[in-house]
Amino acid sequence: MIATRLTALVLLAAPCATALAQEADASPHTFTANVTLASEYRYRGLMQTNRRPAIQGGFDYTHASGLYLGNWNSNISWLSDSNAEVSAPVEMDFYGGFRNTFKLADAEFNYDLGVLEYYYPGDYPSGFTRPYTTEVYAGIGYGPVFLKYSHALTNLFGFADSKNSYYIDLTANVPLNVWDLTVNAHVGYQGVKNLSDASYTDWKIGVTKDFGKGLSVAVAYLDTNAKRGIYTNSHGRYMGKATALASITKTF
Repeated sequence: MIATRLTALVLLAAPCATALAQEADASPHTFTANVTLASEYRYRGLMQTNRRPAIQGGFDYTHASGLYLGNWNSNISWLSDSNAEVSAPVEMDFYGGFRNTFKLADAEFNYDLGVLEYYYPGDYPSGFTRPYTTEVYAGIGYGPVFLKYSHALTNLFGFADSKNSYYIDLTANVPLNVWDLTVNAHVGYQGVKNLSDASYTDWKIGVTKDFGKGLSVAVAYLDTNAKRGIYTNSHGRYMGKATALASITKTF
């Protein structure tokens, strides 16, 4: 009898334990971290580290509802490359938003709405236009294609009187279903308010290899039509010059 009762208790407890485990597995909260080593940091086609390598990384929180918050960081040199009196070697990005999906005529679309703050801690000379930039963004995608619009609520990356500048980004990430490869294609247009000569188009073509367990390697070729007179740094280097990039990323 005792053995029978113990068996019954175990059988009763097993489903409860399974239910608790499933409930724990179904937590609506997800936390991830990432670290990247890149041959160079380029943003919207422009060099940020003067052709030197970059170490980058960040943290992300995602809720099952679609809410997300995150932080991303990288070493940079473009600010001191433009003015030797500036000491600001790090970019820190803080962002938050909401992403989800919806159906329209049996087709599923995904969307993303959010705000992003670019922060550059450091020392700046008197009268220097701070590069801190705040953008709001909205994007919509179908399948591997995503279109995103970003709008600056502040001056854009140190350009004086450039509030309401914008960036349009069209991206396609197409899985090849061979060797876990994905083709990455992108074209973007940066419009700079009150300084049309600073506006330009950038584009990229590349491929990413997924090795599993959060490890991936990417190579890409990118170029811009940015004007040399605007985007040449104090070292005489054209910041929008075509280049090949390589990076390795680990996500935890």
